[in-house]
Amino acid sequence: MAERTYHAVTLETVQGDITRQDDLDAVVNAANARLRPGGGVAGAIHRAAGPGLARECEALAPIQPGQAVITAGHDLPNRHVIHCLGPVYGLDEPADQLLAACYRRALQLADEAGLTSIGFPAISTGVFGYPMAPAARVALYAVAAKADSLTSVKLVRFVLFAREDLAVFDQVLETMTECTR
Repeated sequence: MAERTYHAVTLETVQGDITRQDDLDAVVNAANARLRPGGGVAGAIHRAAGPGLARECEALAPIQPGQAVITAGHDLPNRHVIHCLGPVYGLDEPADQLLAACYRRALQLADEAGLTSIGFPAISTGVFGYPMAPAARVALYAVAAKADSLTSVKLVRFVLFAREDLAVFDQVLETMTECTR
């Protein structure tokens, strides 16, 4: 676990299950374009949230890479789910800009809703193929750069399922010296 503060916003990394972050106002779904249940994070979030989430998502789909939408949390312990469509690595270009846009847009939606805390998975790193180290760098720098414009969000947690992924995010966070790219 690592932690850093940028402009009164704490960024932290933890190993865990994104569906069990009961102290966060919102969690982020690494969604598919149709916002349907799937594998990985999307499947886990939809299973934990129950069928009401899929019904609410129907009217919001489809979304494009880099976009995000917000829904209720349904049966999750969180008030909201923010669904982000990350880029498919090697297909959706420019991948780094689209991935950074996911994080910025999710933070903007959380801030507009008056939320104080949000949990992110490593968007696009599963079946979308984004390599973990570059994805961690894009994610952490995008969040740090957005921190100065946030008014209500004070805690951003990166919830990594695998110990190896946590180690990558921790290394990037610990070596960050500036919050813009």
